[in-house]
Amino acid sequence: MDWSAPLDGYCERLGPGLWAEPLNLVSNAAFVIAAIWCWHRSEGLGLPRLLSALLFIIGIGSALFHSFATVWAMLADVLPIAVFILAYVYAANRVFWRWPVWLSGLGAAGFVPWALLLTPLFATLPFFEVSAFYWPVPLLIALYAVLLWRRWPMVGRGMALGAGLLCLSLAFRSIDETLCEAMPAGTHFAWHGLNGVMLGWMIELIRRALLAGPPAAR
Repeated sequence: MDWSAPLDGYCERLGPGLWAEPLNLVSNAAFVIAAIWCWHRSEGLGLPRLLSALLFIIGIGSALFHSFATVWAMLADVLPIAVFILAYVYAANRVFWRWPVWLSGLGAAGFVPWALLLTPLFATLPFFEVSAFYWPVPLLIALYAVLLWRRWPMVGRGMALGAGLLCLSLAFRSIDETLCEAMPAGTHFAWHGLNGVMLGWMIELIRRALLAGPPAAR
């Protein structure tokens, strides 16, 4: 594999160069700002701080990808996202369901077959196929929202909001290349901005749940 092979998958990139995607690059500040905000709000709370650190790494990895646009930079982009997803599922299982460590980890590992099963299904659907590998995530968040709605309304509503924000940001990611003529800069930068807000909110939800304690304890 040629790790330095150039990649071009977005409207804004019209050629090589570090500044070929200025909006897509600068908009990664949303991840970094959200990560710093969540970190400062989560003093003394291990899981939110871990997620905040991973969110910061997501911002750096995505910035590298939209600067260099190579195979190695793409991996720097997608691998931290995958780690964050698994870490968040683990955190959600521990905090929202109060599962033991081993069961929370097993539930996080269960995201892999969940994604492998659903991604090919989304890939067959018009519009959804562009971001098929991401759509299993808001579906899982929505499922958690439904299951937690009565047991822990604050968390159920918060998860529903997260799922909605992620669906909106995925819509912007998915229409990017279809609007190149009308919008040369594309819409991928909106995916970054909304995702920064969404991921920051999801970490904040973990923080609030940890501080509030489960419904039965209040």
